Amino acid sequence: MYFFAALVLSYLLGSVPVALIAGFVLGRVDIRTVGSGNAGATNLYRVFGAKPYAAVLAIDMAKGFAAAEWASQLAQGGSLDRLQLSIICGVAAVLGHVFSVFARFKGGKGVATAAGVMLAVAPWPLLAAVAVYLLIVALTNYVSLGSIGAALSVPAWLAVSRFVLGSETRGEVYAVSVLLAALILATHRANIQRLLKGEELKTYFFKKSD
Repeated sequence: MYFFAALVLSYLLGSVPVALIAGFVLGRVDIRTVGSGNAGATNLYRVFGAKPYAAVLAIDMAKGFAAAEWASQLAQGGSLDRLQLSIICGVAAVLGHVFSVFARFKGGKGVATAAGVMLAVAPWPLLAAVAVYLLIVALTNYVSLGSIGAALSVPAWLAVSRFVLGSETRGEVYAVSVLLAALILATHRANIQRLLKGEELKTYFFKKSD
């Protein structure tokens, strides 16, 4: 019963459509009808600028972290240990963000919420992923490419750490990193197609557009 409650709470927490709410509060705009059409922080940046973007990004990350770090505690005492519960509840929050019950199951792409989950269960690989993201976006101005590269870098780093360097990283952490990377690739299918065609929107965080 407590396990089910933790899962539901994590999903509902992830489902809160923060960027969508921010769009309506700031300008009565459905963020899914402008820019890239995505209900996420980056699209909010294109319309409303850096401050709302930063706030929404932080809250979306906090949703994943809170589910993994705190909501999971509701289910303690069963056959699953603390890390396993954190991973399961974290994944539930990411699925809530992508398939939000409050937004007719059309949510964001899950990157920030997944980052929040990894912050709770594997903070150092997440730090490396942030560096990959910043580097790719600084060089290309493609947020989608940076997000994909960052997502793939986490299981890559964990694989090297575990199988080459001999670290004691648990298999569950590696498994969730692969699962979240696969989910992020899936939510970026349209972006990948636009990247291949040269039609993807650029986002100029580090310099002004020409």
